[in-house]
Amino acid sequence: MSDLPRKAITRTAKLAALPLGFAGRATWGLGKRIGGRPAEIVAREMQQRTAEQMFKVLGELKGGAMKLGQAMSVFESALPEEIAKPYRAALTKLQEAAPPMPTSTVHAALEERLGPDWQELFLEFEDKPAAAASIGQVHRAIWHDGREVAVKVQYPGAGEALLSDLAQLSRFARMLGPLVPGMDIKPLIAELRDRVAEELDYELEAESQRAHVTEYAEDTEIVVPEVVHQSDQVLITEWLEGIPLSEVIAEGRPEERDRAGQLLARFLFSGASRTGLLHADPHPGNFRLLTGDAPDGPPEKWKLGVLDFGSVDRLPGGLPEPIGIALRMALEGDAAGVYDLMRGEGFVKPTIELDPDALLEFLLPMLEPAQVDAFHFERQWIRRQAARMADRSSPVHELGNQLNLPPAYLLIHRVTLSTIGVLCQLGATVRLRDELEAWVTGFAEPDETDEPDETAEPDETEETGEAEETEGVQKAEDAGTSA
Repeated sequence: MSDLPRKAITRTAKLAALPLGFAGRATWGLGKRIGGRPAEIVAREMQQRTAEQMFKVLGELKGGAMKLGQAMSVFESALPEEIAKPYRAALTKLQEAAPPMPTSTVHAALEERLGPDWQELFLEFEDKPAAAASIGQVHRAIWHDGREVAVKVQYPGAGEALLSDLAQLSRFARMLGPLVPGMDIKPLIAELRDRVAEELDYELEAESQRAHVTEYAEDTEIVVPEVVHQSDQVLITEWLEGIPLSEVIAEGRPEERDRAGQLLARFLFSGASRTGLLHADPHPGNFRLLTGDAPDGPPEKWKLGVLDFGSVDRLPGGLPEPIGIALRMALEGDAAGVYDLMRGEGFVKPTIELDPDALLEFLLPMLEPAQVDAFHFERQWIRRQAARMADRSSPVHELGNQLNLPPAYLLIHRVTLSTIGVLCQLGATVRLRDELEAWVTGFAEPDETDEPDETAEPDETEETGEAEETEGVQKAEDAGTSA
């Protein structure tokens, strides 16, 4: 392929080919049906052609266009099988690979960013990319100190491409609907436009990755590769050898799927609590399953390798406590409590009045994974949830349209839905409740020892300041005992 197309007019023309191509295929399909071809066969052929073109165009453009394709790919499990199947291969392919940059372009970029003697920094450098993502591609190499490394090189013009793509895709959002029916693409594009620009800053990504390296350095289940070197638009990290999560999705055994799903859920919920950062790009291409020295050993020994920290949400206190409290109250059947909390957090606008019981009925089916000790995620389950929301004749659809998503929860919401989508692709049985209790503040039952003793006798110490002094001494003694 040619170098990354930079001019807006060039990229706009390519993006326009998606909906225009769909319209052309619709006309082609109509002609086939008039000619006597069965409607079902014609529809399948149209979907397959659309999927192939989508990968070709989004993959070549990279930038915001490919980022949209990756974001869409984790939601395919929510679509009806007859729609999802033709797209699955093309969308999943976007998670792991894309048409690469020419070698000459890669060398020129490295010379510009690492200096004319860049090759002396490496003992070996593989020109063929190991992976290609939305704004950069990764090359395998050996650093001058002998460490095996991953060299991520940002595509020339990636920043300009992002801005151009996301602006143009917003215009085409309605026309892109036929690519993934049932998904509201415009809000997805708007959220990507607001957040994905951070991924262009490799210095910021290196800082986020170092924070995770420090926190998970002694972890026995989560592995984050160390940052080896970072310069403008080049990020070099230690290489992680492992099984791509997409391979487990495609052909993993049940026990492998379960282990991968449990680790993914653990990382999602523990990361925000332990680092104050929420990994905001949970598509399968960013994860590896590490088998260690025993590749044929039991999956229970597998670890999860996390590769990309370009997109994170900053949550200094971890996931907001109201999330955990609302989940717990919902599972306890406290409709009024859930309603009051959601109104207070802005999920229900002041001008809207809802029936608390109807709101709880709306939420509970989506909370099934947290109601049991272990939940089996599967495409059929998430499709039922999507169909329930999409039925315009149902009260559920009407109630859902009355809810609001506060800006502070926007990225958390998308990351959670994306992770659930990946768990459903895996078909994993996951002890999600364990992770919620361990990492989400407010979800676990309050510790009874922290609650005031309302039956205690009142302090009869005279008001001479002795009561305050006695209380202070007691607290000091308690603190000393705890220490």
